[in-house]
Amino acid sequence: MKSFRDRVAVITGAGSGIGRALAFELGAAGCKLALSDINEAAVKQVAKELKDAGRDVIADRLDVADRDAFYAYAEKVLKKFGTVNIVINNAGVALGSTVEDTSYEDFEWLMGINFWGVVYGTKAFLPHLKRADEGHIVNISSVFGLIGVPTQSAYNAAKFAVRGFTESLRQELEIEGSTVSCTSVHPGGIKTNIAKNARMSSKVSTITGLDGEASKEQFEKMFRTTPEQAAATIIAGIRGNKRRVLIGADAVAIDTMQRLLPTSYQKLMVSGQKLMRKRS
Repeated sequence: MKSFRDRVAVITGAGSGIGRALAFELGAAGCKLALSDINEAAVKQVAKELKDAGRDVIADRLDVADRDAFYAYAEKVLKKFGTVNIVINNAGVALGSTVEDTSYEDFEWLMGINFWGVVYGTKAFLPHLKRADEGHIVNISSVFGLIGVPTQSAYNAAKFAVRGFTESLRQELEIEGSTVSCTSVHPGGIKTNIAKNARMSSKVSTITGLDGEASKEQFEKMFRTTPEQAAATIIAGIRGNKRRVLIGADAVAIDTMQRLLPTSYQKLMVSGQKLMRKRS
């Protein structure tokens, strides 16, 4: 997709972080915008700022884990704009916990948003994308969709699933000769609120040597890429029809490590965690 002028872009999780930055970047590029977030006040504020800048935008509260709500939302977007060209399944949450300590409820909560939200967003809009002259789906995975990390089993499971789901879909669309394409996005550490708002188990300290709040702070210190930089990279990926987009130098390094050490990287992770525990 070379031009965004008068294209209709759907962005979930648009109230903050990467979603918010994407809304402003795509709006500036000429897109009409359908924004959603579980935080209605936040996404309404984003929409107000965009409207003040002359953008054509609607904003709604949406729980992406609610399949019926997602399909109803898709119909609302089509009623408003008549078509859709870009769908960015960006909404996500984080959870830090060991496998043993993670409740089934927490697994289901995270998978509902991070995986099923991507599936619902893709399937709710895919028929409409196919009826448009051109379409693109962007599914946000993570560097944790490339490697497994201690205390991130649920998040890893969801993000690996998003990656596999998106890569499979891409191949199906190509075999069909469809005008729709898709991209799997793998951000490294982005300066957003996802770590700050994460659910953290009290037993994270058994692995990291740090309590929940300290673990959040440690993650946040590693975040180097801004949401605006992430948005620009994603948009370049759409323009270039990339299969996979890595965001940040840390993402490139992790991808390289996984390619060079596809299984033994785990030994490095274990050694690193043990060293951190000794220092804490």
